[in-house]
This record gives sequence, C-alpha cells and structure tokens, in this order.
Amino acid sequence: MESTSHLQVYKRRYPKSTSLWQLLDRHFIEFLECYDEQFQSRYGFYRPVVSHVVQKYLECGDLHHGFARVQCPDCQHEYLLAFSCRGRWFCPSCHNKKVVQFGHHLKETILYPVPHRQYVFAIPKILRRFFLYDRKLLGKLSQCAAKILTQVLKVAMGMKHGIPGIIVAIQTFGDYARWHPHLHAMVADGLFLESGYFFVMPKVDLRPLQELFPAHVLKMLKKEGVIDDAFIKMLMGWQHVSGFNVHNEVRIKPKDEHGLENLSQYIIRNATFFEPAQ
Repeated sequence: MESTSHLQVYKRRYPKSTSLWQLLDRHFIEFLECYDEQFQSRYGFYRPVVSHVVQKYLECGDLHHGFARVQCPDCQHEYLLAFSCRGRWFCPSCHNKKVVQFGHHLKETILYPVPHRQYVFAIPKILRRFFLYDRKLLGKLSQCAAKILTQVLKVAMGMKHGIPGIIVAIQTFGDYARWHPHLHAMVADGLFLESGYFFVMPKVDLRPLQELFPAHVLKMLKKEGVIDDAFIKMLMGWQHVSGFNVHNEVRIKPKDEHGLENLSQYIIRNATFFEPAQ
C-alpha cells in the first residue's frame, strides 16, 4: 500500500486566536477616534485605505463572511474553505502566500540563470518624513536607484547599449516596524545585449553609486518642491552625510535557484515576516 504520510492535509486557520486580530478587534475604533489629535502630526494624514485593509483582514478566514465548499472527486470528502482577504503587506497569512508566489514566479519566468546581486539603498532620517507624508515619492526614489544602477553598470563595463535586469522593491519599515523607507533591488550582475548574450560585471568600487545616489535623490526632492538649495547645502555640509548608504555584498550564483527564490521572497516581506518561506 502506498504511504500517504507525505500528503499535505488542509488545516483551517483560526485568525481570531491571533494577537494581531484581537488587538485590532478591540482597539482599532479607539485608534481611529484619536488619530487626528494624537498621531496625525507625526505620521501624516489618515489614509482611508487603512480602514479598508483592516476590515478585510478582520473578515479573513472567517466562515461567516463567505466560504467555498471543496469536494474530493475520488472519495467525495468535503470541507469548507473560508474566503481570504487576499491582502498584501498587512495580513500575515495572505501576504505570506503572495511572498511564496512572487518568489516562484520570478525564479520560473523572470530571472535568467545568471549571477544576481542584491543592492540596498538607504536615506537619512531627516529625509524620511517627506516620504511619509507623500507616498508617491517612494516610486520616484525607486526610479533614482534604477537610473544610477543602469548608469554605473554601463560605465563600469564600457557597454553603451547594454541592458540591465533590475527589480526594485520598496520597504517602509525597519527595526520594531519603525518608519524607515528604503529600497531592495535584485540586479542581474552584469549587462544583457539585445542578441541575448550576458556579460558578467567585474568587481567594482561602490563609491560611484554612493556619490550618485544622494545627488539624484536630493535633485528629485528639490524638483518635487519639498526641499530647497539651503536645505541641500545644510545637509551636504554635515561632517558625515548620515543615512545615505548603498550596500551590495549579497551575491547569488547562477545555478543557486534556492538562493534566488529566497532573495525574491525577502525583498517583499512585510513587518511580520522574518524568514523566507520554506
């Protein structure tokens, strides 16, 4: 007889038993009532999407809010599968599923079997508040990183017509879920040609990236009207331009599919997701 010990069995979730669900169920209304007075000056205006996401999360996995009846075509066994909120970033269960799907999708359909490198771009604390109050700036921050990566790769390799492979993910949290907008980029460690050939990037000095990144970010923020020349002069006059940082020590070898998938999952993790899904 064939062993069935390896088969996975569906186990229903009980989200109401979690600390996050209980916290929101008991205190979210109270939080809304005092937000303007106690939190708006520090965290910016209240975004209505937050209420929508929280309400969907409180209904996630609850049979009272809808379910599907699943039946085995062979043995006719049935069970009820509660609808999920399908939320990203907030719901631990649904986002964890998105993380696994995202990692698998990148590995199977997007990433070529070439070496990849992770780049992390961080900005000073004094600038982070601008991105808190205007979330559209996060997209423009990503564009700054992609632009200078492309520029540095082409110059370093002497390939004017080379094509980079870059995936940029925005993360807005740091230790203890504090507001800390920064970027994680998965970058093919070299350049592609239109013919399909790939040329591996030699080991180069990070200083050009570390110099270009602050310049592009400050130029972008000035163009958006959130800082001026006096602010830039003050910031650049500091002995240490604290907070602007570029890191790229993590490198994934061409045939390390497990490493690529884990890195793909890591760059879109949420604040409650600390380890790559196995």
